[in-house]
Amino acid sequence: MALSKQNQLHFADQLLTLLESGLPLLNAVALIYSTAPKSWLPWISSIYAELKKGESFSQCLGKQNNQFSMEFINLIRVSERTGDLDLALQTICKQLEAQIELRQKIQQAMSYPTITLTSSFLLVMVMMIWVVPVFKDVFTHFQAELPTPTKVLIDISAWFEAFYIELLITLVVIAGFFSIAWAKLPKLQKYCDRLGFYLPLVGRLLQLATLTYWCRTLGHLLQSGLPLPDALRVTAQSSNHWLSHDFSAEIFKHLTRGWSLGDAIIKADPRHILFDQETLQLLTIASESGALADMLQRRATILSSRLSNRLNTLSHSLEPLLIIIIGLIIGSLVIILYLPIFNLGQIV
Repeated sequence: MALSKQNQLHFADQLLTLLESGLPLLNAVALIYSTAPKSWLPWISSIYAELKKGESFSQCLGKQNNQFSMEFINLIRVSERTGDLDLALQTICKQLEAQIELRQKIQQAMSYPTITLTSSFLLVMVMMIWVVPVFKDVFTHFQAELPTPTKVLIDISAWFEAFYIELLITLVVIAGFFSIAWAKLPKLQKYCDRLGFYLPLVGRLLQLATLTYWCRTLGHLLQSGLPLPDALRVTAQSSNHWLSHDFSAEIFKHLTRGWSLGDAIIKADPRHILFDQETLQLLTIASESGALADMLQRRATILSSRLSNRLNTLSHSLEPLLIIIIGLIIGSLVIILYLPIFNLGQIV
């Protein structure tokens, strides 16, 4: 299982601090081993043993069963050519910090809607399975026809009460099959990644997050000294989104055929699914002027800021909207349940 981004950042930051203090790499790894959590000990001891055998640091990282991302390993590999391991670790720390911050922003913005919707769904289920049947028992003593909405609600509640266990089992089975299919079928992952860009409200956010990650990753790789084709290949390998992976591979293919970066992006993404027109124009100009790495970093910063603003706006807009929707649902259920009581004079 791969190390989390937080653990990779912690390791890179510790190693950078020790190297900047003047320790050799082997001694720095040994010192980290002496204070590392138990879960780190197997792969740190392996790195230490491989380093003692004379293996390069990037080779040691690559032998750790995908514990480290391809971007992490390739930045270290580039530093071994240039002899500046400190710079590579600084770049890795900046990249990981930006990725973690972006993920936290998205999680914070989506946590309130997720918790609210989940809570309201559970509340409705509780009402259907346990509350409505109590009213049904009360209504059986009435010697009159119940209002149609109340009858429909009681019928739905009776169905939930009779089959809620089967329903839960079915949902768990479907979720299990989907998880297995997700792990085994890259086509399903690609379809879901593409579909996510077209979802209302969150589609644009996903597109901005993916493009921000792409620009920042490619910019850091170029700044570390990798040529553009190699940087694109590593960007594709380290991508956490299939569309970004496929577009990076397509751009790489067109670049190797002699096309400029701007033309390669247009050929890879003619419908601007990932790359918006503004980003395309800026990258085209920057590639021609030789300032591509700096432009990618600036563009990633702008896109990240734009994403943060959209997340804040969405969060502030969803809060009252969700309150209204949940109030309408719960209020409608309560009113439907009390309709016979409101008409009690006619029923009794």
